[in-house]
Amino acid sequence: MSKHQPISATVERTIAASPETLYDIVTDVSRIGEMSPECRSAEWVGKSEGPNVGARFKGTNELGKSKWNTKPTVTAAERGQVFEFKVPMGFGPTWRYEFHAVEGGTRVVESMRQDKPSPWFIRRAQVKAGVTDRAANITKGMTTTLANLDRLATA
Repeated sequence: MSKHQPISATVERTIAASPETLYDIVTDVSRIGEMSPECRSAEWVGKSEGPNVGARFKGTNELGKSKWNTKPTVTAAERGQVFEFKVPMGFGPTWRYEFHAVEGGTRVVESMRQDKPSPWFIRRAQVKAGVTDRAANITKGMTTTLANLDRLATA
């Protein structure tokens, strides 16, 4: 972690379910804990009741002994096509899910882009949790998330 650079990661998986079914699972933020190894729970906040551009939700995250909350804002929401949200703060990442109908189901693409490096105190907490390569850790988490999405959609 000697160079503090922006982070980006992308993972994809083909799942035997429709784009609309998968979108509905992903955008039900109350189910995030069933999929993500880092975001343990989430709920819509304020007047937000679902995945609409401008809606906000509170996410509770955990990495090692570190726990924190965020309140992302939905930046794209087209049922069966794309769901995207931006985590606040000057360095907050943008998370995106794309749903592409293919033979036998849907190719789901999950990506994360963080254009500015995380502050030193966040990088320190990550190292304390055993994460020395955040991009690799994010990629591993995304792989788990999409495997869990597959399990939920095809159960």
